[in-house]
Parts: sequence; C-alpha cells; structure tokens
Amino acid sequence: MTLTDLPGATPGPPAPAAVPTAAAPTAVAAADGAPALAAPERTATPRRFLMCPPTYFDVVYAINPWMDLSVPVDNALAVAQWEALRAAYEAHGHTVDVVTPEPGLPDMVYAANGGVVVGGRALAARFTFPERQAEGPAYEAWFDAAAPAGALGEHAVNLGQAAEQNEGQGDFLLVGDLLLAGTGFRTSRAAHVEAVRRLELAAQGVTLVTLELVDPRYYHLDTALAVLDDGSVSGERTVAYLPEAFSPQSQETLRALFPDALLAAPEDAAVLGLNAVSDGRHVFLTDRATGMHARLRERGFEPVGVDLSEIFKGGGSVKCCTLELHPARTPVPEKEARA
Repeated sequence: MTLTDLPGATPGPPAPAAVPTAAAPTAVAAADGAPALAAPERTATPRRFLMCPPTYFDVVYAINPWMDLSVPVDNALAVAQWEALRAAYEAHGHTVDVVTPEPGLPDMVYAANGGVVVGGRALAARFTFPERQAEGPAYEAWFDAAAPAGALGEHAVNLGQAAEQNEGQGDFLLVGDLLLAGTGFRTSRAAHVEAVRRLELAAQGVTLVTLELVDPRYYHLDTALAVLDDGSVSGERTVAYLPEAFSPQSQETLRALFPDALLAAPEDAAVLGLNAVSDGRHVFLTDRATGMHARLRERGFEPVGVDLSEIFKGGGSVKCCTLELHPARTPVPEKEARA
C-alpha cells in the first residue's frame, strides 16, 4: 500500500447541486445496547453514467473465477436486465450515455473497466488479458467524441489510452478528494503513478491511495469496495468493503480512512453485493445481497435492488456495467494530455 500526498493540492471542486429529495432519518440501534441513534439523512446528487448494451455478451472464455464455460448465457435476458438497470438510473434522475457495443467484444458491457474519468480528464483502459484489449481503443474513441461534445463537462480532455496496465474504474474509485486505486490482479502499481500524472490529480486536489487486493474472486477494487457517499453534500465519506479481500496493510489504511465504514458480510460479497453504485442516497445493487440491503437501510441509504443474474455469469454486476463520468468543473491544462 502506498499513500501519495500530492504536492500543491488545492481544495476540491464545489459540490454538484443536490437532487431535492432526502431520506428521512431512521433509528439505528447501537452495537453496545445503548439507545438507538438516528441514521444520517442522506441526499442524492445527480450523476452521469456511461453504459454499454450487452448486445454481444456471452461467456466464451474464462479470465476470472466467476466465468464458467459450461453455463449458457441467455443474451436476450441479459439485455432486458441491462435495460432495467438503465431505466432505474434514469428514474432516479441520472443521465445515461451509451457507447456502441462491438462484435467480438463480449465483455464490453462492463463499461466501468473502459477507463477512468476524474475532473473531466478521461484515460482509457489498457487491459490485462488479450481477449479484452480491443475494448480500450473502443472506449477511447467514445471519450474522444464526448470530450468536445460536453459529456464530460466543460474544459474536458481526452487523454487517450493508458500506457500501463490499467482497468479503469474497476480499480479506480473516486471518494471526494481521494482516488482509491486497486492493484494485485489487474491494474499495476505503475498505472497508479501514471494516473497521478496524467489525470493531474495534484491540480485537482485529489490524493491517490493504493490498496492491495489478495482474493482472486475480488480481482477488481469495485468488487470488494463500494463508494456509498463521496462527502460532497454530507461532508462525510462513506464506503462499504470486505476486509478479507485486502492485504493486512491495506486493511489498516481503510480503517484509518473510513473508521465508520460498512463492513460487508462474506455472503453478500460473494454475490457481488459490493459491486454497487450510489448517488449518496440510493444504492443500486444486486437484489441477491439481502444482508447488504438491510445494512444499508440501517445507515439511512435506500437500496435499489436489480436483477443482473445473466451479467453476473461474466463476473460483474451493477458497478461493472457503469462508468461514472466525473465532470470537469474548472479549466485544466492541455499540456501532456497525450504524453
């Protein structure tokens, strides 16, 4: 684990306007038997997501422990489930952009892996396995068109494809002024160094924190940790994670950064219950993680259960299907954009 304090950091950008609805406080019993305390009031903020329809989704190779070539995929059902997730986002006031799927790229549905966007600076992925390597240029082409069109916010920059092994938001999760960066299975530590430089994190007031993954079932950070509240409205960063998915040193780091984190039960993590997307109030996650749903309600969040059973067969769930486009809010320099 490394914690990179970026020199010259500036305060983070202003918080986006909040969706004018908030969850009512709920009573949560303290673990020591003390009187119940009211859970914090949660407020949603509008988000912009990039998704890719599972038009060509199938399991035709096995590159993670979840893939089983002997289990058939119902593509029509996968498409219907994906459409339901997209509709759920839009019903809660979020914007969904769609990248065109390409034949021969069955995992392109896992849009989160396609790149990382921080402050409107978009860095496309460079995949580990040959089977997925063509996805990087496909997502880079979308970023190239989206940046001048305003989909990434004003002053957005397309940085091209990463030079190092980098699997996008699968391993880079933004929590306010922290960029949590996973390594151990897919994204390399060298990619973390590259991200600090090319995303110009210091200029954005963002600190990168490296976290080491140790369980091959949770090969991307977004399968072992979920961002529940980035602190943009509440002022408190909140995450949920599975401790045993991380090295002992990374567990210490997470405890220090997030002392009030929601610790997931192994049975919820095993159905990819941590592969979730939150707008600060509503948490979109698999409907199979029933324990996680209950824990979220205790914390004042509103779980939105989604059935992605077909897409799960490829080793992904809600977050894997969703790349959040964190927009630019202040001008960023063009220099070294494609260095």
